[in-house]
Amino acid sequence: MNVPFVDLQAQYRTIKGEIDAAIARVIESSSFVLGREVEAFEAAFAGYVGARFCVGVSNGTAAIQIALQACGVGAGDEVIVPANTFFASAEAVSTAGATPRFVDADPASYNIDPARIEAAITERTRAILPVHLYGQSADLDPIFEIAARHNLIVIEDAAQAHGARYKGRRVGALARAGCFSFYPGKNLGAYGEGGAVVTDDREIARLARMLRDHGSERKYHHDIVGYNFRMEGIQGAVLAAKLPHLDNWNELRRRHAARYDELLANSGLTLPREEAYARHVYHLYVVLSDARDELQKSLAGAGVQTGIHYPVPVHLQPAYASLGHLPGDFPESERQAARVLSLPMFPELTGGQLARVAEAVNEVVARPQPSATRA
Repeated sequence: MNVPFVDLQAQYRTIKGEIDAAIARVIESSSFVLGREVEAFEAAFAGYVGARFCVGVSNGTAAIQIALQACGVGAGDEVIVPANTFFASAEAVSTAGATPRFVDADPASYNIDPARIEAAITERTRAILPVHLYGQSADLDPIFEIAARHNLIVIEDAAQAHGARYKGRRVGALARAGCFSFYPGKNLGAYGEGGAVVTDDREIARLARMLRDHGSERKYHHDIVGYNFRMEGIQGAVLAAKLPHLDNWNELRRRHAARYDELLANSGLTLPREEAYARHVYHLYVVLSDARDELQKSLAGAGVQTGIHYPVPVHLQPAYASLGHLPGDFPESERQAARVLSLPMFPELTGGQLARVAEAVNEVVARPQPSATRA
């Protein structure tokens, strides 16, 4: 039995009628950019996360850039960013005109380590961008306390955490602004690119709407220089159709993770841990292995697809060579990058598929690994 890393067709088959009807409405109305379907999704998603406003945009990276700029972050500023994250978290800081300042990861949650943030703050620091990595919230209370002491803005990168909770509240609406990606493989995925900024601040929402649409509030009247970061009508319609299913899909992911926990308990791998403050939604089920590359290769040979999120920490990416970071600067992020492996995770996984993945993993890790690479 082959097991895919993700199966978007399986999800489509379960809600085909709803999706087809949503797309048909857009085609019939010819409202292909913004419009009624996007507005309906914005209202529904704002209500879902508990924010007053939602601004649909073209992708998650654009959401972070817009949120930063709408909060006044720009040239000459620094933004605290985890070293262990997808490149876009830092990239959006740069495209907003600011400079990312990296902080190492917590060894248990893989999220930014709040205990290391204060040492990274300088006179140029303007904001903190915690990332809710893999579907689990960062520990926000100590981050908010640090931000308050230093008069900093906090913006959540919730691109992997749709529906995740921090101390009972859904992430994204807990800071000055929150940013989501609706890339197709996300817990709530579009049929193409999509993103959103959520906030309780009316002025931030107003500026975000202007920035996504060429700096305009009225057609052909441009008050600021903005971008073409508008959400497409079809994406808004698809997301609105999917949103009522999100909590159930997240619960299925949690059940799959619990089953993995049982089946892999004796594997010797480091399994993901749900922190006491969090409700994990398992966008990814990430294990740590000292012989990660050999494990991935063997699983591929057994028909099990896996992923690595992420093999190169952001501070060691060539794009940020100018910042002067060297191997060893953020050792926990580097340790994780050398060991992380994401197993198949999507709501429609069957019991048989879960058992097959675990069987293949347990078979591989039981073999001697003389070539295991240790960092």
